[in-house]
Amino acid sequence: MSEADGDETDVRRAVVLDYLAHGLSDDGRPQYAKSPAGYAVGIEDFQLYQVAFDENERLTIGSEVVVEPAAERDVVTECHRVGYDALSSGAQSELEYVVADLVAEYEERFVDFYNDAQPITLRLHQLNLLPGIGKKLRNGILDERKRKPFESFDELAERVSGLHDPDEILVERILEELREDDLKYRTFVGRREQEQNQ
Repeated sequence: MSEADGDETDVRRAVVLDYLAHGLSDDGRPQYAKSPAGYAVGIEDFQLYQVAFDENERLTIGSEVVVEPAAERDVVTECHRVGYDALSSGAQSELEYVVADLVAEYEERFVDFYNDAQPITLRLHQLNLLPGIGKKLRNGILDERKRKPFESFDELAERVSGLHDPDEILVERILEELREDDLKYRTFVGRREQEQNQ
């Protein structure tokens, strides 16, 4: 992994979900004209990308690459966003593991979601968007965080009765946001863009 120079907030990194050494199967060009390609998921906002790689680089699934801006890329030569259905079957099957790894690696950021989640409407709270979180669990989380912010997933599970695997709940929600095009509310996927557009 190379550290990019400059303002970190402008650099978008992604994790490789699938690496196709011989290019994309639907690329009609002759084999010698194809460059290695693959799919990646954004670390910050879980955007999905189809990418072309420098042919002199050999990457593995799980490698971290810079996707934007173009000037900061080192191994990615082309990149554009895609939907879940455009991913290869290999990338789709890898996605759950990579998302789970990212949630674990950036635990503080995701625990803060439980600390900072707010009402969306008078009847709907961000916490209720999470699978399995109904009124009772939501109120348990809100009551406990008033006393003291949560510092880890383990502490969340310990302090909120009935809340098991708070990290897995987030992974499930992120995957739902990636797979479903017609969700009304998105909390994690594309979050960075939503913040920039406000």
